[in-house]
Amino acid sequence: MRVLIIGAGVAGLAAAVGLRAGGHEVTVAEADGALRTTGAAVTLWSNGTGILGDLGVSLDGAGAPIDVLEQWGEDGRRLITVDVARAARVHGHPHICLPRRRLIERLAGALPPGAVEFGRACTGIAQEGGTVRAVFADGSAAEADLLVGADGRRSVVRDHLWGGDPAEPSGWGTWQGLTPVPIDVTSSHRGLVITGRAGSCGLMPAGEGLLQWWFDMPWSPGEPPPASPLAEIRKRFGHWCAPVPEVLEAARESDLEFFPHHRHRVPRTWGTGRVTLAGDAAHSMPPARAQGANQALEDAWTLAAVLRGAPAVPAALRGYERRRARKAGIVARHSATEDVNKYRPLLSRLVPDSLAGVYYTRWLARISDFLA
Repeated sequence: MRVLIIGAGVAGLAAAVGLRAGGHEVTVAEADGALRTTGAAVTLWSNGTGILGDLGVSLDGAGAPIDVLEQWGEDGRRLITVDVARAARVHGHPHICLPRRRLIERLAGALPPGAVEFGRACTGIAQEGGTVRAVFADGSAAEADLLVGADGRRSVVRDHLWGGDPAEPSGWGTWQGLTPVPIDVTSSHRGLVITGRAGSCGLMPAGEGLLQWWFDMPWSPGEPPPASPLAEIRKRFGHWCAPVPEVLEAARESDLEFFPHHRHRVPRTWGTGRVTLAGDAAHSMPPARAQGANQALEDAWTLAAVLRGAPAVPAALRGYERRRARKAGIVARHSATEDVNKYRPLLSRLVPDSLAGVYYTRWLARISDFLA
């Protein structure tokens, strides 16, 4: 089949790799003039790394392994330690944190030259008979047998299908960066989340001597942006336990990227006819479970699987959507609570570390079509 994918993010590129492996003729239309490599770092758990391996996309030499997750209070007290390496052993696939640009580069590198067409901003779609037609901002158009909207949270394809964006702000936002910070976490296999009354701070080694760091704070669209975001973050978090002050000392205003949190209920059906969705276009969610990129990869893998030899494309797409809506819907509901940003030290300390590792192993299987 001729497949047209709108958007060259994680979902779009991975879907292109999987569908090409299934023998389809795939073109990816990207609005920007080059690959979008912003977004600091991403953490890929066993479901994400397993899917990449199945797609033939190597992560050799990229990122840093994550074996342990720790949660501390703002005063430095350890609240809980999660042995996530247990999940990696059980499921047979590692956990890796890596710069998002490295993931995009690896996915794009698995496609032939010319498979991604840049400067192609989709403005509308239409279906007629057995074909789908996409119209672009430059006045050009393209036809395909199947169209996948993987164009992110502000998806044009989704708005055409659903009549608008269903997501609403969750009340939180993330200021994040990827910086060479000389602290022990940077060279470790350990992720650290510190929670307090002002919000939360996360630290993850991302390889290449880089530290992925973020600060989650209350946010609403009506608030004017701070004149100096870094100064505001230092005011809120600078008195917290080490290594937070060291991270803030190393950070620069130019390192900062802002990520507003949005949430919505994931519907059972995403598309119609020969059009479907993948990634954030289908399921916007806060980053509370660090599953955004992983669920996008799940979409790509499942879509390629259901279309392998499918006699009826629309029926196969609706089956794909039902399968993914169940799993992605679980993650979206949990992430929407923003519970990792709530300071509840007594509750966190009640959970035995050994139980936390078992729970996380089962959680990954519960939210993954690939691992299941």
